[in-house]
Order: sequence, then structure tokens, then C-alpha cells
Amino acid sequence: MDMDLKDLMEFVQTTARSVGAEIASPWFYLQFGLILAAAGIAYAAEAGIRNRIDMTNLAIRWPLPLRHFARVMVSSASTAVFTLLVIISRVVMYHATWPSRSYLLMVAAKLGLAWLAIRLVTSVLRNAFLVKLVSITAWFVAALSIIGQLDATVELLDSFAIVLGGLRLTPLLLIKAGALLIIALWLTNIASNFAESRINSTTDLTPSVQVLLVKIIRIGLLTVAIVIALGAVGIDLSALAVFSGAVGVGIGIGLQKIVANFISGIILLADKSVKPGDLVTIGDNTGRISAMKTRYISVAAGDGREFLVPNEDLVTQKVVNWTYTDKNTLVKITFGTNYDADPKLVCKLAIETAAAHPRAQKGKPPNCILTEFAEAGMKFSLTLWLADPDGMDNVRSDVMLALWDAFKREGIRVPYPVREIRIRGGALPVETTVEVPN
Repeated sequence: MDMDLKDLMEFVQTTARSVGAEIASPWFYLQFGLILAAAGIAYAAEAGIRNRIDMTNLAIRWPLPLRHFARVMVSSASTAVFTLLVIISRVVMYHATWPSRSYLLMVAAKLGLAWLAIRLVTSVLRNAFLVKLVSITAWFVAALSIIGQLDATVELLDSFAIVLGGLRLTPLLLIKAGALLIIALWLTNIASNFAESRINSTTDLTPSVQVLLVKIIRIGLLTVAIVIALGAVGIDLSALAVFSGAVGVGIGIGLQKIVANFISGIILLADKSVKPGDLVTIGDNTGRISAMKTRYISVAAGDGREFLVPNEDLVTQKVVNWTYTDKNTLVKITFGTNYDADPKLVCKLAIETAAAHPRAQKGKPPNCILTEFAEAGMKFSLTLWLADPDGMDNVRSDVMLALWDAFKREGIRVPYPVREIRIRGGALPVETTVEVPN
């Protein structure tokens, strides 16, 4: 530790004496009462302002910067009213008595103005957690600066240090690195989203190539952002070599699945075996690929469900891609008739029924063949081609219903199993009832 316990105790005692001297003054309680009164009035005023002002139509004809400023002020009405009342109280006391007797009012007014400025700046952010984090951190720094304790706090945070190899870690260094990383990642997200929108709007690239380029750009920008942020706070990246062994062990033990899915995702995008928009069957699940992520792909089943399939499963397991090279799809329908039917007439009716379906391809006529003389009747296989695999089950159902109507018209029956029960050496039990006399 760079700072011993004695220096820390002296800092605490000096701060305590300063605060005690301020509290002992009777003017402190007057200022404190004015601040509480301003806070109460501001709280009541906010409710009235929000009830009387429509945020949707507020300053709708104003220029965009003024409209944005007005909406932020209305959303922070309590802080704005509080700051205004405190400033008025400060001006009155400044001219009525010694300036030092309204010091607390000046601090409160500056803190209120700082919060309004921070709210105005962070209003451009869309992430609620990021807005709170940045707002609280920035206001805390501003508060320390206003009360004149920023430099002392910085020295205190920098005085505690842990040395690992050639790297000196302090609370101040970690705070700076975290703040710069947040800013760098935010800018990286904006840049990658812009690049993604431009790439997706390009019609010369296939969907898989678009996704691959987006992933490469995101990873590249993320790497550059981390390197710049760490370098900006004075961290020598070569000093981080101490942690490379631990990271390698972590990947080998706990992160191997994540790494495997990431590498598998790159392979899928590079070999184009699957791509967004493909109709695939994975196990018992069938649907269209709606998105390809770093760790998984999303398969929309068409009934509101989406299956998230890890990329590794697509590389190591059997995947049926209905639209890999050709969207033309062969639909196969099996059915049977009894032996009283003419098999040639059955095939003719089946072909005519399938050809009459509006989705049947005209260039590839349907075909029907007799496949088996089974115990219960003759079995047939009807095939027809569709231009797209979407709705295969609906087409199959339509053709089978139409084929049923055609069989009814021609007197062709569909066989069904018949079971005979024979009783040998006995008789079926007969249920009897016995009347009991009253």
C-alpha cells in the first residue's frame, strides 16, 4: 500500500473538523431550511407541471434542439424548480449578508445545475442502465469538484495500489478504465450498427456473407476499443501477459462450449451450408432460419415459436436444408386401396388430382406408382413437385382430401384392418341381473 493508516486518519480528521465547523454555524440551519423548503415546493410543482403539459405534443413545432431541451426540462421539472428557487435564495442572501453565510445554497444550486446538465447529455442514450450509471457517476464527480474535494479524492484513490508483475492496479485506474471502456463500447456499438445497416442494404452480398462481415466488423471494433481504452489509462498490454495462462485454463475448463459455438458459427457462415431464410429440419424441429448469432441460430417454426439451436449442433449433427441449392421440393403422399379397384385407374386419378393443385409445378408433372400388394390392399406412392417448400403439409392435406372425393365418385374404397375374434372351448360371458324381492 502506498498510503499508510496514519495519512488516512489525518484526511478523515481534517474533513470531520471542516464539516463540524460548518454545522456549528447558525447560518447552516437557515440554509438547510431554505433547501428543504425549495425541495418541497419543487416536488409539488412537478406534479402540477406533468398534469398540465402533454409530453407528446410539447413544442412540436420548435426546432429539434429546443424541443429536446424543453422535454428534458419538463421531465426533470422538480430539479429545475429546486435549482431556480435555491439560486434566488442564494442571490437574496448574498446581497443581504456576508457571501460566506450562503455557501451551502451555492453548493446546492451548483449540484442542481450539474444534474440538469447531466440529464440533458445522457438523454441521447437509449440504454436505461447506462443512463443511470453515467448520470450517477458524473454527478458524483461534479459534487466532489463543487465542494473542493475532487483532488483529495483522486489522490486517495490513487494511493492504494496492488502491484502484479509490472502492472500497478489502483482504484483510480480501475475507475478510469471502466469509464473509458463504457464510452468505447458505446461508440463501437454505434459504429457497428451503422456498418450493419449499410451491409444489409447491399443487394450484391448473400445473407450469409452479410452476417459474416457484420460479425467480423463487430469483433474488430470491439478489440480496437478495448486496446485503445486500456492504452489511454496507461495500462501496458504486455503486462497483462501474466493473466494469459489463467485465461487459457479458463477456456479449457469452462468456456470450451462457448468457444466451440463461436468457431462453429464462423464455419457455418464461411461454408454457407445454412443461411438466413433457409428452411431447415433439425431433429424434430422444422422452420426457417430467422437470425444467425455468434452462439446460436434462431429457427422460426411458423407457429410463434423460435428454436435457438447452438452452432455446434449444426456442425456435428444431421441437418436437413430444404433450400440449400434448390427450392424445388418433392412432396410424397402414400395411400392404399382395396383389391377391387383398378390400379391403373387409381394412378390416373391420383395424377390428375395432384396436377390440379395450384401449387403443383407444370414443368414437372406428378407421378404415381404401385409400390406393394399388401395384406390389406394395394399401396401407392404419389409424388408432385412444388416451387417452394413452404406449406408442404397443407399441400399434402389438400391433395389427399381431393383424392378422397375422387375415390368416392369412382366407388374406390380405402382399405382398413378387419379383426375376427373366435372363441374356442368356451363361450363369451353373459352379464345377468338378479332381481331382489322387496
